[in-house]
Amino acid sequence: MGEAKVIINDQVREDWIDYNGHMNDAEYVRAFSWGVDRFMKLVGITDDFRENNHYTVFTMENHVCYLAEMKLGEPFEVHLQMLDYDEKRAHVFYELYGENGKRAATSEQMLMGIDQTSGRPAPFPDEIFAKVKDLADNHTPDEKPKEAGRVIGIRSKKK
Repeated sequence: MGEAKVIINDQVREDWIDYNGHMNDAEYVRAFSWGVDRFMKLVGITDDFRENNHYTVFTMENHVCYLAEMKLGEPFEVHLQMLDYDEKRAHVFYELYGENGKRAATSEQMLMGIDQTSGRPAPFPDEIFAKVKDLADNHTPDEKPKEAGRVIGIRSKKK
């Protein structure tokens, strides 16, 4: 299939640093939220499209794995992969990379197309669906990332 698509290049900002001296956990989520905005633009859901067609995308579920600390001023990239999709949903996987290829975090998300008039889920318009399919054709990993599909829980130590 395809490699991840680099969709954001930025750096850790001063107001993102917390009392532990590294990037706050909420700021990782902010970077991944920017990734959703970038996904929308990639598939054609621009500000004009939203306004004219009353159609948008909502994040329905998000699972973040924190893998490494990010420091003040550190450059980062957000990469996008498509895990799956159907007529109104996109199952996406983001990775945040820091300096020297450090894999700092991942975010698995389920995105849903929404008719803004009804506030209900709705199929992607044809031109949007074609671009979602193109992203999937070119940026679906050969193997599912190990963080995808994880469940949070404490392994029982009871005998």
